[in-house]
Amino acid sequence: MAPQVRRTAFPKVLIERDTDSEQSSSDDDDEEEEQENENEEKTEEFNDTKKKGKSPITISLKKVCKVCKKTGHEAGFKGATYIDCPMKPCFLCKMPGHTTMACPHRVATEHGVVPAPHVNTQNPVEFVFERQLKPRITPIKPAYVIPDQVDCAVIRYHSRRVTCLEFHPTNNHILLSGDKKGQLGVWDFAKVHEKTVYGNIHSCILNNMRFSPANDGMIYAASSDGTVSCTDLETGISSTLMNLNPDGWQGPGSWRMLYGMDINLERGVVLVADNFGFLYLVDSRSNSQTGKAIMIHKKGSKVVGLHCNPFQPDLLLSCGNDHFARLWDMRRLEAGSVLANLEHRRVVNSAYFSPFSGTKILTTSQDNRLRIWDSIFRDLDSPSREIVHSHDFNRHLTPFRAEWDPKDPSESLAVIGRYISENYNGTALHPIDFIDINTGQLVAEVMDPNITTITPVNKLHPRDDVLASGSSRSLFIWRPKEKFDVSEQSDARKIIVFGGDEKKRGKRSKDDYDDDSDDDKFNVKGKNVKVKKPVKQMTHRKAKR
Repeated sequence: MAPQVRRTAFPKVLIERDTDSEQSSSDDDDEEEEQENENEEKTEEFNDTKKKGKSPITISLKKVCKVCKKTGHEAGFKGATYIDCPMKPCFLCKMPGHTTMACPHRVATEHGVVPAPHVNTQNPVEFVFERQLKPRITPIKPAYVIPDQVDCAVIRYHSRRVTCLEFHPTNNHILLSGDKKGQLGVWDFAKVHEKTVYGNIHSCILNNMRFSPANDGMIYAASSDGTVSCTDLETGISSTLMNLNPDGWQGPGSWRMLYGMDINLERGVVLVADNFGFLYLVDSRSNSQTGKAIMIHKKGSKVVGLHCNPFQPDLLLSCGNDHFARLWDMRRLEAGSVLANLEHRRVVNSAYFSPFSGTKILTTSQDNRLRIWDSIFRDLDSPSREIVHSHDFNRHLTPFRAEWDPKDPSESLAVIGRYISENYNGTALHPIDFIDINTGQLVAEVMDPNITTITPVNKLHPRDDVLASGSSRSLFIWRPKEKFDVSEQSDARKIIVFGGDEKKRGKRSKDDYDDDSDDDKFNVKGKNVKVKKPVKQMTHRKAKR
């Protein structure tokens, strides 16, 4: 049988290159003539293929900008260095006229931070409120104690990225963590090696959790599967208090997800908010929903944060994707009864009252700004000050949230992870920043050369000088370096590695790759490894006064 011959010719392949790489010596006249002849031949071949009805295949080798998607230049992160796009403003402060590396807010976080002038109002409520709170606040500002050294860690503790952290209210060594898969982890970091993860509570992201005020062995949790659960930490037995999707998946237009969560101690209710702008109340005594849903944000917007005032629990603070943080009075909680609207330029990740007096408000927004209101009884139309900080990134990451130090009576210290990496001896590290919100100064930036992933989830201990961090799927416990004994410093830290057999499971889902975009790159091998303390490599930089 005669072999079959393909009569149709393959389409031409055209390769596009950058002009600088095509011409190595433009001064040579001979090479210019050869280049012109080649261009003429290419155009003739292109016209011939076009006449025959065959479209040529073009392979582009030109540089493409990751920011504006245009050719001719490169921009974005290259290792630990950020290259600015000439078509876009500064990546940090969003203002034109300078590069990200030379941004004055990057050099000094307090740049441009001017406290708002005090408005001398004759408000009797403010006068009485401040008189009641003054005895509770220390007149002398205490020295900051910064947890700047990793004491212990568990690598790949969760199967997905960590989404929230919570310390036990009575046991100082118990840390609870939630992840993207809906699992709840209970870790005793005094023993380090013990691992308890309950994976049958939620089927989707565990966004928030709070301890029961009546029983410290019970934890309430809100999830993106639309349920509120109450779990016994000893047995792992969970009960569903509310389910917003009783009929299962009916499409994205009707699927409700729960994000913001808090507990009103005086009223005995659990407050949760969904992705459609509604607030729900769950009675903690009967463990059932009470009342009707109340719209507290723009219809269809996600309410990501709820916080009851620690001094006056009837004051509720909410924030969401409609670029607002809102102040409510729970005694007359209904749609349209908002006390104040705190406007932001972009999505608000979090909003918290100050821990001691409850008079200050700290918000984190996606426009790389931390905003502070010094008093809830003054003019709330504009913040007292804005601090530029790098946290404008949400893809494949838990949103960054600035949180108060619950032990600081001066109510001036906040902690938040940083997105833009810093180049330390050729390694890209993402520090955790401690910021003085009264002045905008960077009090300290803490990091470990072994932690090269981003750390968006950070929680300060309410009683001890301890910082808990969630970076990708791993958990880290930080303590002050000054409090370590000489004998302890010579010993090795306990670094436990879990999940060593995950690579043998075969194919992986898309969610695995999403979480691995900032996957664990802790420089250890094995399942139970002790890593010596890199005391000399640990960086703890004091801000210049």
